[in-house]
Amino acid sequence: MTPIAYLPFVIVFVVVPVAILTILLGVRRRFQPFQVSGTVLLAGVALVYTFPWDGQLIRLGIWDYGSTLVGRLGVVPYEELLFIVAQTVLTGLWTTLIDTPDGSGSVSWRPRVVGVLAGGAIGVAGLALLSIPAGTYLGAILVWAAPVLALQWGFGWPVLLRRRRTVAIALAVPTVYLWVVDRLAIEIGLWTFSATQTTGFAILGLPIEEALFFLVTNAFLVQGLVLLGWVVERDAISTVTDVLDTTVERAE
Repeated sequence: MTPIAYLPFVIVFVVVPVAILTILLGVRRRFQPFQVSGTVLLAGVALVYTFPWDGQLIRLGIWDYGSTLVGRLGVVPYEELLFIVAQTVLTGLWTTLIDTPDGSGSVSWRPRVVGVLAGGAIGVAGLALLSIPAGTYLGAILVWAAPVLALQWGFGWPVLLRRRRTVAIALAVPTVYLWVVDRLAIEIGLWTFSATQTTGFAILGLPIEEALFFLVTNAFLVQGLVLLGWVVERDAISTVTDVLDTTVERAE
């Protein structure tokens, strides 16, 4: 069978949806500067944070590519880098479409500590899995995800809990879509996985490691944008309150 080209697959299933969402947001005039800049920032962070991890997993043979590639940066295909950026923008645009930022509430230091500890517990679980050959990929995902989750949950998990409906919808739609895309990619042999470094468990043919990967990466993005919106709106509310207080003082 002739190998499938990776680049057109990414363009059709990730880049084109990004273009559609961009048009939809423009028509509905839902673009907000801080959300756009936040999405761009997250795309850059995702690229920098994921690139070395991705490369290491390729070197370990956890996955490989049965597709034709344009080329590689180190061991990471250029198409993979495009996928990382396009996924970030896709999820960021979807979150922007459905999220109305809310700056209400505050977070004290105790919940922040709980959030950091919860993220740390995920890292510990990942380290335990890394000691088992079949848990290598699953453990690598959890160890890689733990610092980001600890940072976000430590900063404001109560905010995310208050906005849980928005977070759930913003997370569910792109995640399920990318699960379907990933399952299709596996079906046509776009990429393959090590039988000895994965658990072998799958849901409708989708390895649980892949399902978890897209869940946590989209969680990074959705939580990041919701927390960013909370900070921006909170500061805006604080500014308005200060102006009103100053006005009242002068009137008196």
